[in-house]
Amino acid sequence: MGHEIKNEALARAHSWLGEEFDAETREQVKLLIDSNLDELTESFYRGLEFGTGGMRGKMGVGTNRMNVYTVGMATQGLANYLRKAFPDREIRVAIAHDSRHNSRRFAEHVADVFASNGFRVFLFDALRPTPELSFAIRELGCQSGVVITASHNPPIYNGYKAYWDDGAQVTAPHDGNIIREVQAITSVAQIRHGQAEDRVTTLGEEFDERYLDAVQGLSLSSQAVAAHSDMPIVYTPLHGAGVRLVPAALRRFGFTNIHLVREQAVPDGDFPTVESPNPEERSAMRMAIELAGRVNAEIALASDPDADRIAIATPDGYGGYTLLDGNQMCALLTYYICRRWQELGRLDGRQYVVRTIVTSEMVGRVAESFGVRSHECLTGFKYIAEVIRTREAMGEQYVCGGEESFGFLPCDFVRDKDAVSSIALAAECAAWTRTRGQTLLDLLREMYVSYGLYRAAMTYIIKEGREGQEHIARMMAEYRSSPPHSICGSPVVTVRDYFLRESLDVATGRRTPTPPEIEQSNVLQFITADDTIVSVRPSGTEPKIKYYFNVREPLPSAALFDETAARLDAKLEQIKRELGV
Repeated sequence: MGHEIKNEALARAHSWLGEEFDAETREQVKLLIDSNLDELTESFYRGLEFGTGGMRGKMGVGTNRMNVYTVGMATQGLANYLRKAFPDREIRVAIAHDSRHNSRRFAEHVADVFASNGFRVFLFDALRPTPELSFAIRELGCQSGVVITASHNPPIYNGYKAYWDDGAQVTAPHDGNIIREVQAITSVAQIRHGQAEDRVTTLGEEFDERYLDAVQGLSLSSQAVAAHSDMPIVYTPLHGAGVRLVPAALRRFGFTNIHLVREQAVPDGDFPTVESPNPEERSAMRMAIELAGRVNAEIALASDPDADRIAIATPDGYGGYTLLDGNQMCALLTYYICRRWQELGRLDGRQYVVRTIVTSEMVGRVAESFGVRSHECLTGFKYIAEVIRTREAMGEQYVCGGEESFGFLPCDFVRDKDAVSSIALAAECAAWTRTRGQTLLDLLREMYVSYGLYRAAMTYIIKEGREGQEHIARMMAEYRSSPPHSICGSPVVTVRDYFLRESLDVATGRRTPTPPEIEQSNVLQFITADDTIVSVRPSGTEPKIKYYFNVREPLPSAALFDETAARLDAKLEQIKRELGV
């Protein structure tokens, strides 16, 4: 970084030596000033950005780090906006947190700041799944909520997610308005704290029962569960909040033979048994799959640290287990729910599902085959929640929705991805397929014959710090100015630019607007003549540029699955090589 930036960072660091900061913070800042100018610059070169959904960053001292001061300033800015948005009324907020280091401390500080602003605060007594926070906002009539989590990021990270009164993460116009209020908090002296503890109400097991009652009401195949109640199920919370409610939800559905991965059932912000607490990574599922093999499990399941994402592994027919990817999981659960709704007489033409623009088109084809409409939205569950909010005002009924990054929501009493209810329904789906003499993988292959064999992959490049941000911006600019002409020998026929909000027909040069209900976003999609789709976007929460690849071929029979899948997987690898990722 340049000398000017380092000097600005040093000046900010010196401002953190005042008496308004605690002694430990001052000591750590002094140590950085004296011995680690590079780390000091990274810690102070900017304020930790409060984006459209909140903020996420490494923990430590500094304006660019997650600590009680940056958390307090964000909370005060949010409180200031809530007073403007909901004047002349008591404002109610709910707060939850995961198992990460400092999560409880940050959550208690958020509660203190809100209470000191005169708000009625509901704080969970210990870690809880993020979807229960969304449920609490709606159930308790709150205007906002906050969950302290960094999802599946490495242990050094933590984060702050802000929610609105419908239980969804904030979207326009509130997101931009909140950002402006947070940016207006330029000093810790502006934070109200240390007042009105009597305004904080603790939420405990009694509230858990209200949420679990709602989850239990989602069951669609109680007879199948009763017939296979002792079906072996393996579950791991990956050291996170899912251990509080997922086993209870499975028992509520009627399952009795649940095997916890005991080593990973202990909440621990170091996540000591995994390289990454990310259920997208097969390595994170290693212990669950090993246990599944020992107990001959019908299904192995996992949730990430804040229990909003899920992973599913199913027997592969050769003595091992196949880890479904997020697209397969979404398509499978969408099929199960739509089919059971149809069989139970719940479909009347008003129903719809939602998928994000980088999620497999198979999800939409499955829904439409049952007469259920399919809607697209930008990446992120706050956009799925926005579709729910819009469509319910039009009298339409939400069935389910999901995204390729292992997020799924099978209900509308939560407005964020929900591992608790999704895991319960995935286990029920496994019991239902068992009554048909199938495994989940058998059902998925049956679906491929009907809809075509879809294969997908996602990869990313990590670019950290200020220089990393600039590098990612340059990469997106280059893709925008010079898109690929062909991919795997198939010409690119359409380029969708969600930032410019237009779709380019390459052959004719004709430009048409992207659907008006999809907001502007820095996403590019390249679509080829053979229906390959490549999507590129910077991550909104991590220092990454992400690539999504989707390919498809017809599958005449299940017997051709292996060779067709191998051909498509080789194509995915070729696409990665061509793009250099």
